[in-house]
Amino acid sequence: MAEIIEMPKLSDTMEEGGIASWLKKEGEFIEEGEAFVEIETDKATMEYNSPAEGYLLKILVPAGKTSPLNQPIAVLGEKGEKVDIAALTQKSGKPTSVPEAPSKAKAESAPEPKAKAPEPRAAASSPSPTERMRASPLAKKMAADKQLSLDQIEGSGPQGRVVQRDIENALREGEGQKPAPVEAKAPAAAPQKGDQDLPLSMMRKTIAKRLQSAKSEAPHFYLTRSVNMTRFNDWRTRLNLEAEERKLPKVSVNDLLVLAAARALVKHPEVNSSWQGDSIRRFAAVHVAIAVAIPDGLITPVISNANQLGARDIAAQSRELIEKAKKGQLKPEEYQGGTFSISNLGMMGIEHFTAIINPPQAAILAVGATIPTPWVGAEGVVLVQPRMTMTLSCDHRVVDGAVGASFLQTLAAYLEDPLLILS
Repeated sequence: MAEIIEMPKLSDTMEEGGIASWLKKEGEFIEEGEAFVEIETDKATMEYNSPAEGYLLKILVPAGKTSPLNQPIAVLGEKGEKVDIAALTQKSGKPTSVPEAPSKAKAESAPEPKAKAPEPRAAASSPSPTERMRASPLAKKMAADKQLSLDQIEGSGPQGRVVQRDIENALREGEGQKPAPVEAKAPAAAPQKGDQDLPLSMMRKTIAKRLQSAKSEAPHFYLTRSVNMTRFNDWRTRLNLEAEERKLPKVSVNDLLVLAAARALVKHPEVNSSWQGDSIRRFAAVHVAIAVAIPDGLITPVISNANQLGARDIAAQSRELIEKAKKGQLKPEEYQGGTFSISNLGMMGIEHFTAIINPPQAAILAVGATIPTPWVGAEGVVLVQPRMTMTLSCDHRVVDGAVGASFLQTLAAYLEDPLLILS
């Protein structure tokens, strides 16, 4: 009996999926649990295992096309079974609307569409008295005070509305002065030869949608602080000398930042929280997401229970997750569920930047490069210190200024004296 296979939801934020490639051809047998299609989600390209066994009778969504969730993408059934797509989709209650590309024969035989004659423009007409009387309250008052007739004044406001500027210009013209220029918006740049309109990947669409939503919905504020990294750098050097002797993975600056931030979040659980609309959820566990740049955009694999791990554990997990992210092999559980994020652009020479919060989290830490900087020490002596700037972006619905500042104070203390992390 033929069975419809639908577009699965492979991530918590996925709203549609793209068919990256079909691993099986029509007519081939698929075992239950066997990978038969690669699906591009908003996070990664993942293999999807068949929920049933049977022959791939029909591919409904070709490679390179997208489909909403829970919509038919393929049909499985017995070998040689005839498929009535309309009946199957009607039975499932989810009709497919896959666009059918025209065949080459149709494309060659189809007559070229005739150019549509331009419609004649309507003759310009003078605005009606009602339109001319449309004016802002201030413009009406100014016109009354100066005994001006509004129906003789051309409006420059929205939909021809008469505004204060138009009254002032009318008065200037009456006195023989030049009217004030109306500020005009610069037209958008016209397409030029060689320009490219690049199609959006599923990931880029989701990044754009989620970050625009986060920036507009969450009231961001920013706290910036620089840190003396002298002891931090010495600590990392000692750890990596030992790692080299024991043939262990080296520890990166980011690994130690994850460790320090996770321990600071334990002391400041208000930051390890999320806005829920009618409540604030304070997370019991600390799961630190790290921003990783990949060709299609950005993904944030998660170091789970980071506050319970040591520096070497974090280094090993981080390296594995970053490699998977760059190969597009992350599983949903490896990039979902973060409670706090770190975005580090220091390795690219960026000294300072602000990051957009990764919803539903309430904060993200932006980390810049460590730069030798002249600094006036406690004794008033100018010293050159390796200093790093970090900026905490906070959702003001969850984190107040003093709370965010207190968290940064603890984090800075950990970075300037790493022994405090163990206390």
